[in-house]
Amino acid sequence: MRSRRDRLLLADRGSAVVEFALVLPLLLLVVLAVVQVGLLGRDQLLVSQSSRAGAREAAVDPDDRGVRLAAVEAAPGLDPERLTVEVQRAGAMGQPVSVSVAYRATISVPLAGWLFPSEVGLRATATMRQEFP
Repeated sequence: MRSRRDRLLLADRGSAVVEFALVLPLLLLVVLAVVQVGLLGRDQLLVSQSSRAGAREAAVDPDDRGVRLAAVEAAPGLDPERLTVEVQRAGAMGQPVSVSVAYRATISVPLAGWLFPSEVGLRATATMRQEFP
């Protein structure tokens, strides 16, 4: 025969399992959302790196195709089809040139898709001085 103390301990253990089962899905969703935010942060860093690489290329090369190629190569983890590169030149040597890179990032973590929009727009701009005549 079990004592009253043993029965109370068994009842407490059962309620802890039920509470854990109720909280676990919410905890899982929070973890997945944090992972997705981390992936979006990584994509934003790649977009920033891409715009800087494009601006460096635009500072020494008047060809906009070379600038786009340099920007795409500087973002190896991004889909080139979703990457938009814009070059704005102000004039000749010594004048600024700006390279804007936009990227449409998709939500890739399963079950976190309903917490975020289907696509997130990321953008970065870098400006450097032109060095060619």
